[in-house]
Amino acid sequence: MHPRNVGVIDDPDGIGTVGNPKCGDIMSMTIKVQDNRIDDVKFQTFGCGAAIATSSICTEMAKGKTVDEAESISRRAIAEALGGLPSVKMHCSNLASDALVAAIEDYRKKSNGGGVDGVRVERACPCGDDE
Repeated sequence: MHPRNVGVIDDPDGIGTVGNPKCGDIMSMTIKVQDNRIDDVKFQTFGCGAAIATSSICTEMAKGKTVDEAESISRRAIAEALGGLPSVKMHCSNLASDALVAAIEDYRKKSNGGGVDGVRVERACPCGDDE
């Protein structure tokens, strides 16, 4: 009902965008890292209420954690933090976790001199609408 951390961070340290435009769920997360901790994280989601809720709770769970701790936030932990999700909406927790991991991967590439601007992960959507 009240999503937190919606938006985009100006000059982010990492950007992760995941999803499948065919089924409609697309998530983008931006992170700011300071002293190896997620100092700020924001998301934009094009999708259903469950997609928005999983994105919001994922950002809340990641804030203040080290990069390694944030990267280990599991899909199951996101769903459990919401009190569970219907089985047809579990792919939303996958997307939230995947977007965070993609942003962290982008951050690591940039901090290692890779100079990559964002990571886009294309994958078959578990909702079954991937044809």
